Amino acid sequence: MKQAEVNRCQIHEWYPKFKSVSIKTLIHELPETFVCYLLEESGPFILPQSVSGDDALPQRIHNPDEEEDYEVSEGSGDESERPPPAPCFPELELKIKESIKAFGGAVFPKLNWSAPKDSAWITTTGTLRCTSFSEIALVLRSSDSLIHDLCHAYDSCSDKTSSRPTTFFLALRKWYPSLLPEMEFRCFVRDHRLIGISQHEVTVFYPVLQEKKHELEVLVSEFFRDNVQPRFESENYTFDVYVTRDRRVKLMDFNPWGAFTLPLLFSWEELEDSVGQEGDYIEFRIIESRCTVRPGLKTAVPYDYLDTSSGSGWDQFLRNADEEARSQAHCPEAGA
Repeated sequence: MKQAEVNRCQIHEWYPKFKSVSIKTLIHELPETFVCYLLEESGPFILPQSVSGDDALPQRIHNPDEEEDYEVSEGSGDESERPPPAPCFPELELKIKESIKAFGGAVFPKLNWSAPKDSAWITTTGTLRCTSFSEIALVLRSSDSLIHDLCHAYDSCSDKTSSRPTTFFLALRKWYPSLLPEMEFRCFVRDHRLIGISQHEVTVFYPVLQEKKHELEVLVSEFFRDNVQPRFESENYTFDVYVTRDRRVKLMDFNPWGAFTLPLLFSWEELEDSVGQEGDYIEFRIIESRCTVRPGLKTAVPYDYLDTSSGSGWDQFLRNADEEARSQAHCPEAGA
């Protein structure tokens, strides 16, 4: 894999070309001071001071009695107990506030490649629905998975010259509460040819996918042929799509082939072996029954950024999950 292939999958690189077939997104360049804030580990967890007065967490009732034990008397000389001042990013905050307003009051944030899905638990809604700069800072600062973008983006590249891009971007995507997880799919392209499609949410059995499998395959294949294949430069890559209720296909994301991208219901070995098959055959995989769900992939880490390299803990875990799925492939539907 080359750095150029990884770079093409950055949202600020591909979105301008595919804006008309993707979901609404506004992109902001991040100042290096904010990037340093996201990487800061030596001090306490402090959210930026908001110039708008927004707070990412519910306000507590002020009780002076509870604060007596934490006060530092003037002249005590114990300056180490004083918390550092909160950072402030007024220009970035105001730009983000305008973007949130433009999208009706709620957005879904992500950096160049990844979203902070592992920190959704810390929000008041348990999702990445953000309505203020403070909420966005909270989920970004709380995320471990974003370390991939910030420090390890090019680790799998044969021509690696740096560990990170020179500039980071924050993409704010319009929040759509009506999106159905069963209608998102990952598509695998090898030598400019669509060879595989996988259900994206692999921890749930959705009977509707069995009913619509052929229709969905046709829609996604036509979308690839008409919109993606002629315009995306890489030979090998994956892309994610969402199919709406009115049968429109929306481009959600691009990811590199292999490396940190999770193959979901495939293995990379299977996908590599499929190269060279004659014709336009596409392998479309969905969860066919409750017996073949893959609960092991329901993690606090975004699917795309698990360390599944050979010999890793996740590699062994997923191999065990595959063996268990195969052993249960012919089991009767429990309670069906």
